[in-house]
Amino acid sequence: QNILTVCFSVGYSAVALNHVIDFKEKKQEIIKPVSPSELFPSLPIVQGTSKRIKVLTRLTLIVSDPSHCNLLRSTSANIRLYDIIAVFPKTEKLFHIACTTLDVDLVCINVTEKLPFYFRRPPVNMAIDRGIYFELLYTPAIKDSTMRRYTISNAISLMQICKGKVSSQSKNKPLELRGPYDVANLGLLFGLSEGEAKAAVSTNCRATMLHGETRKSACGVVYTVKKPRKVEEEDTVPACKKAKTQA
Repeated sequence: QNILTVCFSVGYSAVALNHVIDFKEKKQEIIKPVSPSELFPSLPIVQGTSKRIKVLTRLTLIVSDPSHCNLLRSTSANIRLYDIIAVFPKTEKLFHIACTTLDVDLVCINVTEKLPFYFRRPPVNMAIDRGIYFELLYTPAIKDSTMRRYTISNAISLMQICKGKVSSQSKNKPLELRGPYDVANLGLLFGLSEGEAKAAVSTNCRATMLHGETRKSACGVVYTVKKPRKVEEEDTVPACKKAKTQA
């Protein structure tokens, strides 16, 4: 509840409750996600709107062996209940599998240490073509100078290949959470342009949500946005009426 309140106060309109499974630590099973209504009886209203903040469910799988990917390929009923599916590959082979074959929405990148492999353009381009985004954890760049160097270095090497198709994530500590504009400013240090940095906390996140909806459906989803009318168009007066008024 405290984290949700902080997200609301700094300007977010949607958050995702992350359920992490690490197959290396112990044998775990994918459980049914907890309904947000059970955790939060009353959701706060987003500032400046009449809508309540949107709470999604997310599953993150930390895979260190190719056999762990079989769980994602299986038709598990509990996997389909999550709004967003993310995978955290530990090796170059698993990174290639996640980009090319796995049915996921996000590929998480560990940027806090020297990576054991280089980002290669073919699998990254294939992931982009499939609508998959890459996710960076920005909190290490805030609290530690050594991690900050690795984060910036690894993020820049990824940005040179993925063309800004990234989103951002914070850990579950309210003090480490930053607002959308602060995260966009961090994106400039990672080599993103101003437009790409803003997209990393707005349109890219929305596209990830829609990709999750597409994964649940048979073909795809349709997302419509009402285009606001310009003030000039509303105040435009026909030339014939202008002539009569002036006469």
